[in-house]
Amino acid sequence: MSTVPKNIVVIGAGVVGLTTAVKLQEKGRYNITIVAETSCTDAKSVRYTSLWAGAHHVSHAGLNAREMAIDRETFDVMWELSAPGSEAEHCFMRVSQTDYLLDGRDEGLDWMPDFKTLPQESLAHGAVCATSFTTVNIDTPIYLLYLRSRFLKAGGVIVTSSVQHVQQIIEGGPEVLRTGTTRPTSVDGLIICAGLGARTLGGVEDKAVFPVRGQIVLVNAPWITFGRTVSHAEKGMWTYVIRRRSGNVVLGGTKEEDDWYPVARPATTTDILERCLAICPELVPAEIRKSRAGTIDDLRELIVDEGCGFRPQRKGGIRLDVEWVPRRAGQGKVPMVFNYGHGGGGYQSSWGSASIALDLLEKALASAEEQ
Repeated sequence: MSTVPKNIVVIGAGVVGLTTAVKLQEKGRYNITIVAETSCTDAKSVRYTSLWAGAHHVSHAGLNAREMAIDRETFDVMWELSAPGSEAEHCFMRVSQTDYLLDGRDEGLDWMPDFKTLPQESLAHGAVCATSFTTVNIDTPIYLLYLRSRFLKAGGVIVTSSVQHVQQIIEGGPEVLRTGTTRPTSVDGLIICAGLGARTLGGVEDKAVFPVRGQIVLVNAPWITFGRTVSHAEKGMWTYVIRRRSGNVVLGGTKEEDDWYPVARPATTTDILERCLAICPELVPAEIRKSRAGTIDDLRELIVDEGCGFRPQRKGGIRLDVEWVPRRAGQGKVPMVFNYGHGGGGYQSSWGSASIALDLLEKALASAEEQ
């Protein structure tokens, strides 16, 4: 491959786009520009889902070997980033996680640190089985800022702009969107990390992508030092308690397919509080629990924020492949790599899918040089 740096544009600045851009920029042989309309430095909005995520690293891959390999690579990176003394330690919290499974499914997580299956006599919350292990919880606003800073420190560039069609960038480069210049920068490759935007982005328009609305409640409860989930995958039932290093705790959640409602529904907030109190009465301050049972009104006093995001789900799972798209007439083609459709697993699969996207890009660029 040529030693001249290639100009690569990443569309999308969610956790998948930022991670992919970091991985490429730090290779040292690419000039990476992120183009995105919204990012982690903007005010919270339903248009940017990554800020609303829980998030903890609990893989949903189950027995899907490909997805599990992606998630395991990501966990290994996050485990290292969360190590004491790491520059990213402040973004994570290592916790003991307990998963109560109402459907008895095999999560395939026996590789996680400190993994064990709980005995039948210790089951609770109507679970058929349960497991415990150590994982990392991610303070998503802090982690996204870390990724952004790391990318910029490595020499990456961010352009804030909407993109109607990929051809705008392929023909004109990111400068066309940023400054309107008529002297385009040559683009050697494009990576689509547009999340839900892949549904409408011109030149992609993947109708297999659809939203899965997730609503959460953020409370301040620094005395919680563990994670707890009760779920039934087939029924889409997920109740979770995710403590962040900051002392805030994410309570959730919902999985509502093709639901575009952009703000928190009060009735759903009440439902989340009721479910989380049922599985984790420890959320109520100890001084209250000494005299009486906690109530959801006690939890309301702890609320810091509430809201929702649209998980970028895709029928068929994550799209990781490459297409060649034409430049202007007579100027050849450009590889366009796809890395989207992560649904609710963007954080869990971010580093692993970025590795595959990088491999796809490098093979495409190498094949172009051989022609």
